[in-house]
Amino acid sequence: PDEQLDLDDGRWEDIHVVTGALKLFLRELPEPLPAPHCAFPPLAEIQDPSMRGRCIRDLVLSLPPAHHDTMKVLFRHLCRVIEHKEENRMSVQSVAIVFGPTLLRPASEEGNMAMHMVFQNQVVEHILNHYGYIFPD
Repeated sequence: PDEQLDLDDGRWEDIHVVTGALKLFLRELPEPLPAPHCAFPPLAEIQDPSMRGRCIRDLVLSLPPAHHDTMKVLFRHLCRVIEHKEENRMSVQSVAIVFGPTLLRPASEEGNMAMHMVFQNQVVEHILNHYGYIFPD
């Protein structure tokens, strides 16, 4: 149904509510935003930093337009959040920990979840640190 959302409603003042709603939306997508599930190789397998950067950029550029454009807007916003890390205590690492598992969830729940989380955080952190290179204007 077409529900009108009143962002001036007091329940949206708590940033945790807004962030939780965003994460829930992203988690409930039929497939993760950067589809398909296993698009990103484990960064530890790519030793050369410039090769790692090119690989991630090429994968992001190869995403379907809707996925690419949504990621661009989301990561641009997350970069703005990080610009205010002195006030909000959300560093690149913190944002990667919060959004990594939501954005890059594994295709199955099998395997080492701790390793999945390290991998997810690394990829999100890399995209945040190299936003201008990965999403050129």
